[in-house]
Amino acid sequence: MPIRSFALSRRHLLGGVAASAVGLSVAGLATQAFADDKPESSGKVDMAKVLQPGTLPEMAIGDEKAKVTIVEYMSMTCPHCAHFHATTFDPIKEKYVDTGKVRFILREFPFDPVATAAFMLARCNPVKPQELSGPKEYFAMVSMLFKQQRAWAAPADGNVRAALLQNAKLAGFTQESFTACLTNQKLLDDVNATMKRGADEFGVNSTPTFIINGNRYSGDMSVEAMSALIDSFL
Repeated sequence: MPIRSFALSRRHLLGGVAASAVGLSVAGLATQAFADDKPESSGKVDMAKVLQPGTLPEMAIGDEKAKVTIVEYMSMTCPHCAHFHATTFDPIKEKYVDTGKVRFILREFPFDPVATAAFMLARCNPVKPQELSGPKEYFAMVSMLFKQQRAWAAPADGNVRAALLQNAKLAGFTQESFTACLTNQKLLDDVNATMKRGADEFGVNSTPTFIINGNRYSGDMSVEAMSALIDSFL
């Protein structure tokens, strides 16, 4: 799916959270098929450029000196991203990240206002919303939201904002800190900038997209497929 201008204003963001439940369908159109076999690279990317600092602090786990670095561009309303994090991420983390072989970086690529709101909440410190969370808190929030994705991204009553608030409260947010986070214009601009950089500089146009040691791969991956890729770089 060709990338369009997805820069979101605070008005679009709050309107989308309040009234939109289209995230799953939009993201579904923008993702690639599940890969059981070792995926083929969709192109080469300058890894040194990829790893240059962006507008937001890097959300990374694993040894900075690991032989393999994986950068995942994802959207919080993308069902394939949720599937990857529900079935593949934890085994890969245990096998490769926790053993010092892989450094894993998450980056925002929201396709709709609801996904943008979810990313902003993952970035915010729920107790001190003027501060940003660290990688540990960010990964935990992302994991929690992916597990509950359908409940907040496409709730039965259509009230996405209320559903997202309910999930945010599980992570320690109050009504006040929830609102403060989602009205943080700088954070919104930085999330938009992260997505634009991924599209403009690294050719990301679908989610999930993985950049692994300078090679770009599109689509969900099984544990076996990602393991085969990682092993080929070790």
